[in-house]
Amino acid sequence: MGSKEVQKASMNRFDYIVAGAGAAGLSLIVHMIESGAFSHKKILLIERHPKTKNDRTWCFWEQKPGLFEPLVYKKWNRMWFHGADGVSKLHSTAPYEYKMIRSIDFYNFSFDLIKKQNNISLRYGSIEHIHSDKKETYVVVEGERFYGDLVFNSLIRNDISNAGNYFLWQHFKGWVIETKKDLFDPGEATLMDFRVDQHNETRFVYVMPFSKNEALVEFTVFSENMLTDAAYNDELSIYCSSILNLAATDFSVVNEEWGRIPMTNYKFPSSHHNIIYIGSAGGQTKASSGYTFRFIQKHSERIVQELIQKTAPYAYGASKRFNFYDSVLLKILTERKLPGVVIFSQMFGNNEMHEVFKFLDNETSITDDIKLISTLPKSKFIGAALSHLFQ
Repeated sequence: MGSKEVQKASMNRFDYIVAGAGAAGLSLIVHMIESGAFSHKKILLIERHPKTKNDRTWCFWEQKPGLFEPLVYKKWNRMWFHGADGVSKLHSTAPYEYKMIRSIDFYNFSFDLIKKQNNISLRYGSIEHIHSDKKETYVVVEGERFYGDLVFNSLIRNDISNAGNYFLWQHFKGWVIETKKDLFDPGEATLMDFRVDQHNETRFVYVMPFSKNEALVEFTVFSENMLTDAAYNDELSIYCSSILNLAATDFSVVNEEWGRIPMTNYKFPSSHHNIIYIGSAGGQTKASSGYTFRFIQKHSERIVQELIQKTAPYAYGASKRFNFYDSVLLKILTERKLPGVVIFSQMFGNNEMHEVFKFLDNETSITDDIKLISTLPKSKFIGAALSHLFQ
């Protein structure tokens, strides 16, 4: 190898490589920076292109301020649930607060912080391959190879819908609308509104008011297949008309977002040699709800502490108990043994929201679980549980 090749190989060698600058990759790097323990480490962040758009929002609940508290765009402590058979209930979320972060604020904060770090490099380009074996670990970006002691990979596999026993997409489109008249209570949000046509799927709308005349209205579906853009727009229009009582001339759409989240009981790998999987690629999406942001933060905290303490395996996923619960619910939904509207109506109708939040956070005791699960249709869940165990 010539001197130029040796110099380039040295320049392309890092302690840590982070593949993907989404919620998982950026969260991990911010946690590293805030710990103050990695300024001597050479870190590379790889992303396909600059993040310049507010392309999504992340919603989550916390009992106390987290690392990204300064970025919280809006928070609520009262939330509506509208379910089957006229079941409507306004919940207090205490001791939790339900929070929203806009992606553009998250991106700007993270990249501004990263640019101040002399030890972190940013490379834009398409990742073509990630490799790790006993000899070497590297990432190929548009033909160029970058070596790392560890690679943190947030890129989810392309064939994910073929993985696991049960699979659904949680897919959604949201409108941020401005109304001509004051319509919303900014202190009250709607977590789930099932007063929409179900079409033999699980469909609901959530409404997050920012002010008296501005809100995010998001139509969400659990199903195997996506809808057309026109179909999402139709459903949003119907909801604005029939539920919010808005004529087409009463509001304007000022922003849109669209996304999809895998809901599967596939056991995502935590690592492969020196590749550590993070985000949805590392199983940090709650399989039965799609919530991801808080699980990413917990995972990032765990990884940073293990790196500092020089322990392994940098893996942190749900316990077998919670994986089992998720699998049973996914089995019921994918096999249409019980409509989602019925399940969630009984869950939120018969329990306080803080109890449901704790359960969805995988932080309940077995006693808590029994109390909550006993409020659901017992015969269907017991049958699905037994069928899943012995399949």
